[in-house]
Amino acid sequence: MNFPDYFADADSNLNEADFVIFGVPYDKTSSFRYGASKAPTEIRQASWNFETFDLKTGVDFRDIKVHDYGNIDVKNESPETMVKKVREFTSILLEKNKFPIALGGEHSITLGIIQAFPKDIAVLSLDAHIDFRQKYEDEPFNHACVLRRVADQINIRNIAVLGIRSAEKEEFEDAKKQNLFHIDSFTIRETGIKQALDEAKNHLENKRVYLTLDIDVLDPAYAPGTSTPEPFGLTSFDILRCIESLSPQLIGFDVVEVCPPYDNGETALLAARFVRCVIERVWLKHHN
Repeated sequence: MNFPDYFADADSNLNEADFVIFGVPYDKTSSFRYGASKAPTEIRQASWNFETFDLKTGVDFRDIKVHDYGNIDVKNESPETMVKKVREFTSILLEKNKFPIALGGEHSITLGIIQAFPKDIAVLSLDAHIDFRQKYEDEPFNHACVLRRVADQINIRNIAVLGIRSAEKEEFEDAKKQNLFHIDSFTIRETGIKQALDEAKNHLENKRVYLTLDIDVLDPAYAPGTSTPEPFGLTSFDILRCIESLSPQLIGFDVVEVCPPYDNGETALLAARFVRCVIERVWLKHHN
């Protein structure tokens, strides 16, 4: 069954909306599974599954002004040009005081969004991989390099990564040498997500935070349809806790690396729900 091709209940026009959803269907640098370019469509379709009312927050999504812009046309672009187009589009949204929400696509799209923000923001990345290579497959704008490129853009002191459990040895040693704040999934399993969030928030102080969610931070049991699955991950409740805890500071959000050909829609469903969670909780913080 096909539903409308926009995110459910995101039917405000661009000018009146507080939140703007846009898709970046790009997976040219994917290195294990291809198909993340199909994710924006599948996430939108999955979004029609949910009631507008959230019984946990008491928020009705219909009360929030959300616009779905559609997709940015980057399918045939080089990674560097794709990043530039994403930056230019995000800059327009920020000039209009919109809260940007991007549907990837692979993780390389995140750099373009962050480049549109002032350099004094913080970035929290939820990811199975540390993504701190200088180049991968001879491409500096590869998905495996995204945090390294973000660190070129903002002070590395203002970046935190939670949930990692995979890195190349030299890449990991370099990240540690440069004092990239990170907490791996094994530690989170032992001490709990609250402790990890408290440490990350303390590290980032009270800065405005951009949240990037690589869906592979979740254990493949929760999110099998992802481009580079990695066992021993976080749970969907852990991610919900992250969103709830950070919502007062959030200034933008993306969900990336959903790869629809590799499951039966479970991962797109989870991604759509996380988008709703971010919108509802950010909106609630400003309406309480």
